[in-house]
Amino acid sequence: MLTALGLDAASEAVYRAMLAHSGEGVAGVAARLSLSEGEVRAALDHLSELALLRPSAERPGSLRAVSPDVGMEILMARQQAELAAAQARIEASRAAAAQLIADYADLRPEANTPDVEQLVGLDRIRDRLARFSREARDEIMTFAPEGGQKPEHIEAAKPLDRTLLERGVRMRTIYLDSVRNSPHTVEYVNWLAALGGRVSTVPELPTRMIIVDRSAAVIPVRSDDTAAGAVVLTGQGMLTVLCALFESVWAGAQPLGAAVQLDRDGLTAQERTALTLLADGHTDDAIAKRLGVSPRTARRIATDLMERLEARSRFQAGARAAQAGWLS
Repeated sequence: MLTALGLDAASEAVYRAMLAHSGEGVAGVAARLSLSEGEVRAALDHLSELALLRPSAERPGSLRAVSPDVGMEILMARQQAELAAAQARIEASRAAAAQLIADYADLRPEANTPDVEQLVGLDRIRDRLARFSREARDEIMTFAPEGGQKPEHIEAAKPLDRTLLERGVRMRTIYLDSVRNSPHTVEYVNWLAALGGRVSTVPELPTRMIIVDRSAAVIPVRSDDTAAGAVVLTGQGMLTVLCALFESVWAGAQPLGAAVQLDRDGLTAQERTALTLLADGHTDDAIAKRLGVSPRTARRIATDLMERLEARSRFQAGARAAQAGWLS
């Protein structure tokens, strides 16, 4: 019954027996449960590792089972720690996938291969994206790390967006959290949502990316100059990785219409990311670029975090954040 919390059947049985019959030794528990003494000792070792057994104050040299309310809290805390570790591994995988994307794009092949097509210049990129939009039948998934959208770009995109959504094409877009401070972008997103589009935000994105019908992806060759060139990837292996990356980011993103959530330390996701970048020694300009905000806004976020940590320098802020458990 408690296998989901890390207890196997034998360990759970021994734990229950020790709760009900605290004075029994290994032999007594083994006889009661029809287990060998070796199995009971192995279960006791496992329960000790989980902190479900403690030395008895009344019977020196023996162990007692902790009460169920304390024991279940211990098991759930352990499970939460394991989930946090798993999330950290997911984040590491996401970073590795992002690096793979960047490395793949930086290859810049001189000639196209069956699974890779190079687009040079903004006109070719726009033409190919327009073609993909006309041919899309099921879904378009987009990473949009540029921050707030320009009004002229929004007005140019609206007719195509309407056509796609009215045709039944699902549209999911992930922006940076910074777009929440862009009134015309928020207005556009609300318009898009009214037609059936879905938009969420995250503090940072690995690259700009558009995936069409899970069969083709367009990624810029250079993240700092998306107009310089792009590659169209159609290989099934690469598409599987990119779709998984999108779904992973989407699962952790926050719908734009939802209120900004604070974590257990009272930080927004954007502040948490800024703090990590700050502790890693990034400049205001680098932080601004990653968050899609102005350098002035990045400085304000950094200053606010330093004040909350009562730190006089960025180094001290990083040290105090680590001491407070604000950094993974």
